[in-house]
Amino acid sequence: MTTPSAAPAAIPAVTAETPVRVRFCPSPTGTPHVGLIRTALFNWAYARHTGGKMIFRIEDTDSARDSEESYHQLLDALKWLGIDWDEGVEVGGPHTPYRQSQRSELYQDVIAKLRAGGHIYESYSTPDEIEARHRAAGQDPKLGYDGFDRDLSDEQVAAFKAEGREAVLRLRMPDEDITFTDLVRGEITFKAGSVPDFVVVRANGAPLYTLVNPVDDALMGITHVLRGEDLLSSTPRQIALYRALYAVGVAEYMPEFGHLPYVMGQGNKKLSKRDPESSLFLHRERGFIPEGLLNYLSLLGWSLSADEDIFTVEELVKNFDIHDVLANPARFDLKKAEAINGTHVRLLDPAVFRERLVPYLRQAGLVGETLTDRQEEILTESAPLVQERITLLGEAPEMLAFLFKSDDAIDVAADARKGLPENVTEVLDAALAALEPVGDWKAENIQSALKQALVEDLGIKPRLAFGPVRTAISGRRISPPLFESMVILGKESSLARLRAFRG
Repeated sequence: MTTPSAAPAAIPAVTAETPVRVRFCPSPTGTPHVGLIRTALFNWAYARHTGGKMIFRIEDTDSARDSEESYHQLLDALKWLGIDWDEGVEVGGPHTPYRQSQRSELYQDVIAKLRAGGHIYESYSTPDEIEARHRAAGQDPKLGYDGFDRDLSDEQVAAFKAEGREAVLRLRMPDEDITFTDLVRGEITFKAGSVPDFVVVRANGAPLYTLVNPVDDALMGITHVLRGEDLLSSTPRQIALYRALYAVGVAEYMPEFGHLPYVMGQGNKKLSKRDPESSLFLHRERGFIPEGLLNYLSLLGWSLSADEDIFTVEELVKNFDIHDVLANPARFDLKKAEAINGTHVRLLDPAVFRERLVPYLRQAGLVGETLTDRQEEILTESAPLVQERITLLGEAPEMLAFLFKSDDAIDVAADARKGLPENVTEVLDAALAALEPVGDWKAENIQSALKQALVEDLGIKPRLAFGPVRTAISGRRISPPLFESMVILGKESSLARLRAFRG
C-alpha cells in the first residue's frame, strides 16, 4: 500500500512574463447558451488583448448526454460570431487530441503518478456507511465524505477486497485553509475541512471531470482559468489537485482563476436553458448580427466606459481586461440587446447589409436559392429603405415582402384595412388620376402629384392623405418610404395595385 505523501511542495504562480493561454472547454450538450458563449467571448477577448492564445477543447466524457450534433452547433456558433482559436478541435496544435474522450491514456498515466506519490487513495466506503458514521457521531448525515479511508491498513483493504468491493480514488485535500486571489472577486478563502476528499476516479477506472479538467489545463499550460461563477465552489479542489500535479511533475505553475458573473434572466433568476433569450441560435434566427450580439454579450459583466455602450469587436479587444470584469450578476435585457443590434445594423456597409438580408428573405419564401435579375434589382434598391428602420434582420421580410410579390398576391393586413377612411374610393380615384399622367416616374414627382391631388385638392391632412395609397401598394399600414417603394415597383405595377385595391 502506498504511504501517504507529505503536503505537496509550494507551486509557483503564473508570472507576468508567462504568455497568456486561456481555454474554452464546453461539454457538447444541448444548444449553445448565451452564458456559455459569453464565457468563450471573454476568454477570446483576453487572449487577443494580451497577444496570448485561445485553446478550444471539448469535454465529452459523458456519453449519455454528449452529442455530435451539439458539438457541431458549438463550432457553428463560434464561427458565426467570429470567435476563433489558436489550438484545439478542428485546428490541431501541440497538445492534441483536444477531445477528452480521446485522451484516456494520458489520464491513466497521470493517475498512476498521483497514486505513486500518495496524493490519491483507494476509498471503499459506501454512501450509506458514510451517513451512518455521521449519525453515530451526532452530525448531519448529509455532511459528505468523512475521510474514513484515508489511512486504511493493509488488513482493512484486504478485507474490503475479500467482500468484493471496488474502490474509487479520492484526492487528499490539505488540512489547512485554501486561499487564492480571484481575478474578478479578489481574495477568497475556503476553510480547512470545508471541502472533503473528493472522488477523481470511478470504481471502474474511469476518471471524473474533477480530475481531467485540471489535468488538461496543466498539460496544455493554461495560465488563466476564466469560467462561470457556478464553478467557483470547485476551485479549492482544482487548487489542491494542481499542487499534487506539480508535485508529480505534471503541472509547471498554478493558473490564475477568474469567475465570471451569472447571467440573469426575467425576475432576477439565473438564465436557464429553458429561457428563450438564452438560445444563441434563436437570436440569430430573429436577426441579430454577430457585431451586435458580441457587443451586447460583452456588456454582461464588463463595459468599455460608463457612458459608452456601442463599440466594435476591435475596440473590445483593444480595451478588454479580465481585471475590469464586475462580480455582480448581469441581467440579459432583450430590449437593450435589440437596440444595440439595431445600431450595428445601421453601421453595416450597405452592400454587406444587402447580402445579409438574403437568407431571411429566402427563409420567408420571397426569393429562391438563386435570385433572379429582377429580385437582385429590387433588393439593391429596397435595402437602403429599411436599413435605418429595423433592429433585427428578421424584420426585413415582413417590411419588404410586397416588393417581391406579384401585384395580385398582395394581402391586406387587418389593421391597415381598419384604418382606412370612409372616402377611400374617392381618394384612390384621385390618386390614380394624378399618377397616370406622371411621365418621369421619380419619388419627388410621385409625391408632388399625390400631394396636390390629396392634400391640396381634397383637403386631407398630410399625415392621413397617403394611407389608402400605402395600403394599396404594400397591404400594410406601415411600410418603407412610400414614394421610393413605388419607384422600385414601377409605374405599371403601382397603378395596377391601386386599381385592384379600389375594386
